[in-house]
Amino acid sequence: MHVSNVIKKPWISEKATDLATKGTYIFLVELGSNRHTVKKAVEAAYGVHVTDVRTVRTVYGKKRQKKAFVTLKEGEKIDILPH
Repeated sequence: MHVSNVIKKPWISEKATDLATKGTYIFLVELGSNRHTVKKAVEAAYGVHVTDVRTVRTVYGKKRQKKAFVTLKEGEKIDILPH
């Protein structure tokens, strides 16, 4: 899987907004991705340093999704929230 195809979109919700203030961002990623590819994709796309990646698979009805919780190096931010 190529790094540019890993991230589908940022996950925008109230919980995601609260976590973003603490340096953790949530992304919807491809089901076949792993922590290493997610880390490389976020670092390449946003130019930041990733310190931790946690993934979770979710099921909404019949739709399967995978979310990645990405923690950045202290002091770094990503501007993904709509203004």
